[in-house]
Amino acid sequence: MTSGARQDAVAEHIIELGQMRPALMRGGRLLLETVIVPTLLLYACVVTVGGLTGLVAVLGWCVLTVAVRLMTVRRVPGTLLLAITMLVARTAIALALSSVYVFLLQPIAGSMVMAMLFIGSALVGRPITLRLAQDFVHFPSGLVSDARVHRMFVQVSVLWGVSRLLDAGMSIGVLHFGLVAGIFSRGVLSGLLTALSIAACSYFGWTRLHRIEGVTVRFGARRLPDAA
Repeated sequence: MTSGARQDAVAEHIIELGQMRPALMRGGRLLLETVIVPTLLLYACVVTVGGLTGLVAVLGWCVLTVAVRLMTVRRVPGTLLLAITMLVARTAIALALSSVYVFLLQPIAGSMVMAMLFIGSALVGRPITLRLAQDFVHFPSGLVSDARVHRMFVQVSVLWGVSRLLDAGMSIGVLHFGLVAGIFSRGVLSGLLTALSIAACSYFGWTRLHRIEGVTVRFGARRLPDAA
């Protein structure tokens, strides 16, 4: 095979990551609106006026958040609606059962279910991370079918699943120290663990992709169609 033929065989694959700063800003605002502020509200109420009042305050915050978005933007982001809907459902169930512990136990159960889904998808060779990545990042079709890329997504699925197991175990352990400790764990420690897990999975995937010949990663570039 000639040098020119070899270069044609190793086609360049371009991965578009888009503008990172706006994405990070949106992620930070979503974290503030759906995790940090509700946690602070619940914590403040638990140590002052009571847990049930705190749950009502969380519901009020959810309504306020959506109302402000509706008045200031044309379209409420789907990720915010999903997060708010899940938060409202958790809060409503906890209020119906008159228990803040139920509010804290629900995301623990969610972490365990997520761990089983991600690890299970990796074991059967159909990693959920591949599908999720394609929702946010443009992967050329030729690169998606590469066995090395598929293996990387399998490994990332396992990493994320293990992080969710650690999150559930940590939350259960901290909850033994009391309600306030449990609120702190879900609002601070779990958020920190999630952020570290995202960073670790992203770094792992980044390093694996850079080992594949012909892969180019672009930040802020316009999405390009797959080559014919």
